[in-house]
Amino acid sequence: MSRRWDVVIVGAGIHGAGIAQAAAAAGHTALVLEQNAIAAGSSSRSSKLIHGGLRYLESGQLRLVRESLHERKLLLRLAPELVHLQKFFIPVYRQTRRRPWQLRTGLSLYALLAGLDASAHFGTLPRRQWAQLDGLATQDLQQVFWYHDGQTDDALLTAAVMRSAQSLGAELALPAQCLGATLGADAVRVRYRHEGAEQECEAGVFVNAAGAWARALAQCIEPRPAVPALELVQGSHLVYEGPPQAGVYYVESPRDSWWARPRCASAATRPPSPPAHTRCTTCRRCCAITFRAFATPRSRSRSRVSPACGCCRQALGTPFTARAKRC
Repeated sequence: MSRRWDVVIVGAGIHGAGIAQAAAAAGHTALVLEQNAIAAGSSSRSSKLIHGGLRYLESGQLRLVRESLHERKLLLRLAPELVHLQKFFIPVYRQTRRRPWQLRTGLSLYALLAGLDASAHFGTLPRRQWAQLDGLATQDLQQVFWYHDGQTDDALLTAAVMRSAQSLGAELALPAQCLGATLGADAVRVRYRHEGAEQECEAGVFVNAAGAWARALAQCIEPRPAVPALELVQGSHLVYEGPPQAGVYYVESPRDSWWARPRCASAATRPPSPPAHTRCTTCRRCCAITFRAFATPRSRSRSRVSPACGCCRQALGTPFTARAKRC
């Protein structure tokens, strides 16, 4: 007779690990199926930030920013060995689209939503200290703001959340490939391959947390559930070894409206290939390198670009759930 679980989760990225942790903490039995490794996809190829969503203020998503800042505060308190505050600098040039008054207003609102604690402090850097900013270009530089946000090692954080889930009673099947699921009247029957054999189990709730593979996995569920409109977005990250030393720079690109953060310059496009074959495209790589030369011309010779990484993620960023019909 196949085992019955309260929750079966496909995907051991940060979403899957977090759901398993929450379910186990609430007293539910949970099984996580992962075909590759913990944090094998986007959860190990992010911008390495635990941020409050400063840029979301521009689109009026105040509730999202408040929630993100609250989660940042919790992680800083609960996992100080994995999440720490990092100083950020926002240089404003003559040609910068976002003017100083806009940034000051946004940072003030950001601090207010963060509860006005120590992590919410911000200010401007005196002109006499600009020369200490890792060779940041100072021609036409008008002002430099500073504030703090969270930084982490995303893969280590995901692994820590999974270990926490397991300590609470959740189980991890690795490597395990989900072959399909059938929604019944009382349970979801889940088929998967583990340890070289095809196995089955039952679940009260089946969670598709497969990230970029979520839509493909949904095709294996019968009857097929309604899937929200999802769009894959490819992120490309270039990591610069060596400087900077003063902090992280949040700089507006001269070519378009996206922002980058040396040591990690980022860009986003629609992926031209399946998620398993995603890599940093030449176009995005050249764009990021061109931006880096613009932002810090004096530090070009003191650092080099490490191998680029690419990842795919859902545009909505929300795993969807299939329940047994009676639930």
